[in-house]
Amino acid sequence: MRLIKIENEQALNNALSELVKTDTDMASVIKSVGKVNLRNREDGFQALLRAIVGQQLSVKAAAAIWAKLELAGLIFEQKINFCTDEKLRECGLSRQKVKYTRALVAAEIDYNELRSLTTDQVIEVLIKVSGIGRWTAEIYAMFSLNHPDVFPAGDLALQEATRILYNLKDRPKEKEMRSIAERWKPWCSVASLALWEYYAKNKNREGV
Repeated sequence: MRLIKIENEQALNNALSELVKTDTDMASVIKSVGKVNLRNREDGFQALLRAIVGQQLSVKAAAAIWAKLELAGLIFEQKINFCTDEKLRECGLSRQKVKYTRALVAAEIDYNELRSLTTDQVIEVLIKVSGIGRWTAEIYAMFSLNHPDVFPAGDLALQEATRILYNLKDRPKEKEMRSIAERWKPWCSVASLALWEYYAKNKNREGV
């Protein structure tokens, strides 16, 4: 079965049109933000390495470390295999992230095969790698593989945007978020994009 993907602006706009028909609340979000931006990224080893580098860091700090790794040529599996932990540490990686980087290289993921897998299958493969949790796997499926029905329910910005949208006292937890997201299927990725824009508008800062 051919996987439907949100690979370009036309596909995004088509999905948005379908999404507003299914939920009036999401329609109001989309109207409020004005434009929902496509955030597709490259897939492969570097995409996951970059995700590991950026864990629990500001965008600026993560970019600085990535620039050092890039300058040292340490964004390729073979190069990392032949470098010392100290060299990776010199680029700004913590000891824990050095371990995660080594684990990612050792996993020998077949990135071409990932392109043909379902979202659940992609997540199952990726979370086996030390340092890659469900959120990172979901973000990879959404942004790098362009899957249309991914909802990173543990994302704090999405939780806060949902709280604002439904005027809730507290941020909904992951289980409640997944329940709410049922109404947005099969376009949960597009709903996520709209909610991140909604978060940015209300909080004046980016969610991802």
